[in-house]
Amino acid sequence: MQSIPLNKARAQIRVNEFIRSVYNWMAIGLGLTGVVAFYVSNSETLLKLIFGNQLIFFGLIIGELILVFTISARVHKMQASTATSLFVLYAALNGATISAIFLIYTRSSITSTFFICAATFIVSSIYGMVTKRDLTSMGQFMFMGLIGIVIASVVNLFVRSSGMSLIVSYIGVVVFVGLTAYDTQKLRTMALSQPDNLDSGTVRKGAILGALTLYLDFINLFLMLLRILGNRD
Repeated sequence: MQSIPLNKARAQIRVNEFIRSVYNWMAIGLGLTGVVAFYVSNSETLLKLIFGNQLIFFGLIIGELILVFTISARVHKMQASTATSLFVLYAALNGATISAIFLIYTRSSITSTFFICAATFIVSSIYGMVTKRDLTSMGQFMFMGLIGIVIASVVNLFVRSSGMSLIVSYIGVVVFVGLTAYDTQKLRTMALSQPDNLDSGTVRKGAILGALTLYLDFINLFLMLLRILGNRD
């Protein structure tokens, strides 16, 4: 009779440890991105190298996309150390490419927007963790919204409409808040379904994949909020 509560307790401990590892790696990624972005923004040489040469800039963007798809599609075939290194590399490259925000927006508005984003992210993630509602259908709807945002953003590169950019940003906030809740619930479900005898390397790879997912949710939510709330220099 006592085995059922004991199994539940073990499962909860396993979930807590896994989620803690996911958030730790996500925090490391965000911290590295912030440090690299700040460093690049204060280096004229690096700014000219990255943003003064379209070949290098778009090369970095393509490199980031390759890293995301590689980690997402092949993480289970990698060594845990390789997955970790690729995630860290991606976070650093992303810091270099988004360093331009320090040239566009005031540092005070970047800081305030970051804390607003962090609070919004935490609330959304907690909801995804504790809700008993299945968020699968909502996640699918938000993913369709994400595709719409990508298409609208590409179109706006040619239209250059500030109104469209603002509308896309508001929709983006809703989409990434929803995706944060959905992805958190998906990670919790994944942790619950894991057997007790998984080796540490497999658990690490799962945590890296989860960290990348939530990292992307956070960064995109932050950038969308910054477009709405940020004060330009």
